[in-house]
Amino acid sequence: MIFTLDAMGGDFAPQAIVQGALDAVGNSSESLTLILLGDETAIKQELGSETPSSIKVIHTDEIVTMEDIGSKVLKTKPNSSLVRGINMVKDGEADGFISAGHTGAIMSASLLTLGRIPGVRRPALAAYFPTEGRGKVLCDVGANPDAKPEHLVQFALMASHYYHHVEGFSEPKFGLVNIGSEPNKGSELYVETYKLLSDMPNFVGNIEGRNLLTSNADVLICDGFVGNTLLKFAESWINFFTDEIRDKIEEKVSYKLGAGLMKPVFDTLRSKYDYEEHGGTPLLGVNGVSVVCHGSSSHKSIMNSIFVAQKCVKNRLIEDTQKSLAIHFGN
Repeated sequence: MIFTLDAMGGDFAPQAIVQGALDAVGNSSESLTLILLGDETAIKQELGSETPSSIKVIHTDEIVTMEDIGSKVLKTKPNSSLVRGINMVKDGEADGFISAGHTGAIMSASLLTLGRIPGVRRPALAAYFPTEGRGKVLCDVGANPDAKPEHLVQFALMASHYYHHVEGFSEPKFGLVNIGSEPNKGSELYVETYKLLSDMPNFVGNIEGRNLLTSNADVLICDGFVGNTLLKFAESWINFFTDEIRDKIEEKVSYKLGAGLMKPVFDTLRSKYDYEEHGGTPLLGVNGVSVVCHGSSSHKSIMNSIFVAQKCVKNRLIEDTQKSLAIHFGN
């Protein structure tokens, strides 16, 4: 498989992207070629003197920054690492694209360049949450702040295929994030969506906020406004709680001694709930593999994002999503 990487995207580019690529090549069990796009001098400086034959470098002289308007980068920065990498997927020169850069630009460029999977009305962005057991997928987390009931139904199908093909669990159950469990709860959008989803066999009903991580739903469906709010709250709460524990430990010598004894437990939990252990997620509904990574991704997250892209291609995520949409919507 061949993948293009936006070597200039992310808080720790190009170092994290280059090291993640090296780690992926070294740990992949399958044939893997990675094309790093960006400032050739900076990339080769990170690669060092011995570059594996499976890693290629293509120079681009433009960089998409957070100050750029995502919807306009195709026109304003056509020779950027982000745009060139996606174009190579469109032209059949690569099987997929990975970036930790400007999320809005990745989404816009991927949609306009690769197009939608036939039948898809709105692409969506999902996020994986590690939990006790198989974990949860939340969709949408920001691509569609304004959505219609039929969009949320498609999100359920696309996210379920992602959960199956990438996470490896078949027949996932999905629920609708809502303020109550009753069918008539929530806004008109959620009441109407519930009616449409109730005809689908794996739908388990409404899921209240307090039950998001413990419900029997593997996939949690909502509009992008709700999903993005939940996602950012979760990130901020984890950071806040971690800082609080760290500050308390520093207060007393006895706390420090206790923390030393608990270190194996903390290490296990940190590993289990670390998003970098999972990597990025594919942009759902786009007719090509485009993996969006967290902006602060380290080399470990980049490596795991490359493996996510491998699973998308190997397990035919795009093709099977198209078939499912055709069955349910007659496209």
